[in-house]
Amino acid sequence: MSTLPRAPKECGSWYWDLGETVPSGLESALAVAAGVTNVLKRFDLMDPVKLEYAWYVLDAGPSGVRSMLFTHRPLDDPDLPGKVLGSRPVAFPDAEVGDLHIGGAGTWFDAPGKGRREWLIELSVSPNLFGVAVNLAVHHDIWSPLDFSGRPQPEVFSRNAPRLADALREITVLLGVSPEVGEPTYFGHAVEFGIFTSEAQEDGLGIDLTDRL
Repeated sequence: MSTLPRAPKECGSWYWDLGETVPSGLESALAVAAGVTNVLKRFDLMDPVKLEYAWYVLDAGPSGVRSMLFTHRPLDDPDLPGKVLGSRPVAFPDAEVGDLHIGGAGTWFDAPGKGRREWLIELSVSPNLFGVAVNLAVHHDIWSPLDFSGRPQPEVFSRNAPRLADALREITVLLGVSPEVGEPTYFGHAVEFGIFTSEAQEDGLGIDLTDRL
């Protein structure tokens, strides 16, 4: 059972719009997802094992059906698009794939330096008609100098935040466009390749955010 608190809203998110550089479509989206997850895997932030996606019908809207596919093959495996399309609901033969949500565990390090496994990254890739787009979000406090209760956590921050920052930089180089940062939430917001949190007060503590966990 996980002991790492997860915020219901993201602590920070980044969005890369590839509409002018990458063609739309499932194959393109999976190829982009493969590149992004390869970077995350290299930093041990995600080992992708799950694809989840909804189905929509052009000019009609969402079908209300979601599919889930577990795979240990690379996301750019040439057989994967066929498997995804093979899960199309029979009641909606014209349905198209919506956003691809990719999931898998990564490693974070606690204060003593012990590595622990957790689903750390929320990643989605859109194959829509306007071009491929990538969205990455984080929901944990391990990327911030203060934990959700406002207590300083220098060891946790120094062991985790730099890996996320380096991964985000590499993803940006890979995709060839600068990311847009997401809107602030109660739990923080992205600034370039890190997470903004309020500074500690005179007593050394920050704002306690645990009332909304």
